[in-house]
Amino acid sequence: MTDPDLSITDYDTWVMDLDDTLYPPDNGLAEQMKAHIRDYLRAFYGTDEAGARRIQSDLMANHGTILRGLMVTRNIDPADFLAFERRIDYSALRSDPPLAEALSVLPGRKLVYTNGSAWHAEQTLSRLGLSEHFDGVFDILAGGLVPKPHPDSYARFVERYAIDPTRAMMFDDRSANLAVPSQLGMATVLVSGPAGSRPAPYELLGPRRWRTWDVVGLLRSLTGEALRPSTTQEAIHRTSSPSVSEATASTRKPRARPN
Repeated sequence: MTDPDLSITDYDTWVMDLDDTLYPPDNGLAEQMKAHIRDYLRAFYGTDEAGARRIQSDLMANHGTILRGLMVTRNIDPADFLAFERRIDYSALRSDPPLAEALSVLPGRKLVYTNGSAWHAEQTLSRLGLSEHFDGVFDILAGGLVPKPHPDSYARFVERYAIDPTRAMMFDDRSANLAVPSQLGMATVLVSGPAGSRPAPYELLGPRRWRTWDVVGLLRSLTGEALRPSTTQEAIHRTSSPSVSEATASTRKPRARPN
């Protein structure tokens, strides 16, 4: 490895955001979820599409998630809002064998940390063929309906799984969601943006902070495989992959480990 801190032996907990991190953002799933949310906002506020978009943007900017904003400002029933997840068409997602293989060789625990619901996470992971590779899902309900990037959410997450932040690496597509983990001592990886100029599938942003445009490639570099971007076939496969949203909380039992 060219970056001394990017060494697999330094980490025993791998934390993955779900939407737009474990699958690409251009498969239409995120837009589908946003459209369902705007439908809810139009009906709730009695407004038009333009009004719903403004409200959606304001709630996200001021509260981190639409659900949190509606709870704080309008005291809504979370279950009523989260019902939109049951109308999501997850067929946009496809199985991702290269990502499954890359995750399978990581040592230690793999956890999903999402502002969506556990139900949404399970649908997404199942469609991606990744369910068996994760030891737990920490969702919006497990966080007490307090989302990332609020510090209280991370505190609950770290306590729930007894995580040593200095031994954890967190992946997320939003830089705002990585600020607190970095302050806690976690290594962070921003999953975003176009490919960089170097041959490795990542770039250093600061001490224990990286950006990647190729999660599979980064994980392969960590596990000692050749530094190479995903092949064309794999890249096409990932572009047609799927995802999740905001909903109900529960933690999956760790899968049995071989002796």
